[in-house]
Amino acid sequence: MNNKWIYQPPTNEDKEAAKELSKQIGISPILCQLLRERGITNADEAKRFFRPHLSELHDPFLMKDMDKAVNRLNQAMGRKERILVYGDYDVDGTTAVALVYKFLQQFYSNIDYYIPDRYNEGYGVTFKGVDYAEETNVKLVIVLDCGIKAIDEIEYARQKGIDFIICDHHVPDDELPSAVAILNAKRLDATYPYPHLSGCGVGFKFMQAFAIDNGIDFSMLTPLLDLVAVSVASDIVPIMGENRILTYHGLRQLNSNPSVGLRAIIEVCGLSDREITISDIVFKIGPRINASGRIQNGKEAVDLLTEKDFKAAIEKSNQINQYNETRKDLDKAMTEEANKIVEKLEDLSHRRSIVIFNEDWHKGVIGIVASRLTEIYYRPAVVLTRTGNMATGSARSVSGFDVYKAIEHCRDLLENFGGHTYAAGLSMKIEHVEEFTRRFEEYIAKHILPEQTRATINIDAKLDFKDITPKFFNDLKRFNPFGPDNQKPIFCTNHVYDYGTSKVVGREQEHIKLELVDNKSNNVMNGIAFGQSSQARYIKTKRAFDICYSIEENTHKYGEVQLLIEDIKPCRENE
Repeated sequence: MNNKWIYQPPTNEDKEAAKELSKQIGISPILCQLLRERGITNADEAKRFFRPHLSELHDPFLMKDMDKAVNRLNQAMGRKERILVYGDYDVDGTTAVALVYKFLQQFYSNIDYYIPDRYNEGYGVTFKGVDYAEETNVKLVIVLDCGIKAIDEIEYARQKGIDFIICDHHVPDDELPSAVAILNAKRLDATYPYPHLSGCGVGFKFMQAFAIDNGIDFSMLTPLLDLVAVSVASDIVPIMGENRILTYHGLRQLNSNPSVGLRAIIEVCGLSDREITISDIVFKIGPRINASGRIQNGKEAVDLLTEKDFKAAIEKSNQINQYNETRKDLDKAMTEEANKIVEKLEDLSHRRSIVIFNEDWHKGVIGIVASRLTEIYYRPAVVLTRTGNMATGSARSVSGFDVYKAIEHCRDLLENFGGHTYAAGLSMKIEHVEEFTRRFEEYIAKHILPEQTRATINIDAKLDFKDITPKFFNDLKRFNPFGPDNQKPIFCTNHVYDYGTSKVVGREQEHIKLELVDNKSNNVMNGIAFGQSSQARYIKTKRAFDICYSIEENTHKYGEVQLLIEDIKPCRENE
């Protein structure tokens, strides 16, 4: 591997402050230093971090327009108006629609949900969706995880007498749609103290406000937190602040009493007999929910997430699982094709971005392919395919670089775009693809930092094996749930040696199962290095090497610690 290891040793002042915090809360100074890096500097803050309470959630009425949204929803229910819950076809959108629909359905029956078809309609609020609302006599649409840029579509609905409440978390433009209420903590005039909610999280806050206004006990909302946790993990939003509280309790719900639909997905994923983590959501649960919208229609995901009969939910989960298998096959084939295109690009070594277009690619998988290219080449990537007479696509970014701003710089070439720092969607006329490619590269070459275009591993702390005690590991587990802004810590240990029993494993002999010692203790540490079998020959020479790793529980041996090794280097490379 050719990763650059980045480690910033704590200053003497940092060490003293960590020691002081260690005395207050009784955990290792090393872990206290990690707390301080997360902005936690005293015992009270540490207690709130390790044991987040739902009572610490922000008042939902602090969000701009929340009173208007609740009043309009109350009015619709009082008048017996038909309500449509409308959302995006990805995990965040489908979980958001399921959450709002399931909660309101307990109190109101004249309600339906709608997910636009990725292929026939495209992203977000569509004219076809508005026409459906009119045809079914809908008077109020609650739109989730999209809508913040749907100016023309929502004006079209307003002229038909259909009101919209927007619950979104994407970056808005200066002009906002003519909705009766816009709930989005990223508004320029935002008043809400936490700007990083997922789309489902915004929907949850809306339902929390509705519950407060109508005297509904908060306990009616807690069963829905499993959906919020799935959305937060899948949409890669920060897991600190309010998101940490929601995700912490959402994971507890997911592990203790998940909804029928999620329980069926958990069973199909083979996760029934183990504790579900953020990683399980990101790599197993989320992709299956997403596959419905990628391969068929996102409405099927909502059908599953709102299902009340477990047998029916298992049938729907098996169908969605099949979509995921199809998605994986497409993903593999398209990534191989994309790699061949990239390798033939002129001046690839000098480019700071990748933009590729293939009009035959499957629209539902291009975002995954963009992610793969970013991982392989360490550059922001845009992958485009043809939809009608338009080029539509997805962008993904490298750590620390805002790809949304790069796309916004080219907005005069675009028909539509939206997204976040690390992921965005966009569409343009096909004749603009070449100019977009040039301008996008020009912007990125000017703004990206050299270190953002190389594979790096940020090391949180240096450890000796003697530091990794059962108490250290148990205290480390309390940092869960991990995610953006609270990444799983990466540790480094220098001058380690093969104990003599390390071996290459795996179907294709691609991994190394390690037993390691260092020169400061008698501890023998077990580790696994996925995809690093090329290092086995060096390891067997009995020469010293350095490792960086996260610390995991061995899923095959309960209570046993295992090092998940990220990278291995001969000592000289890092001295």
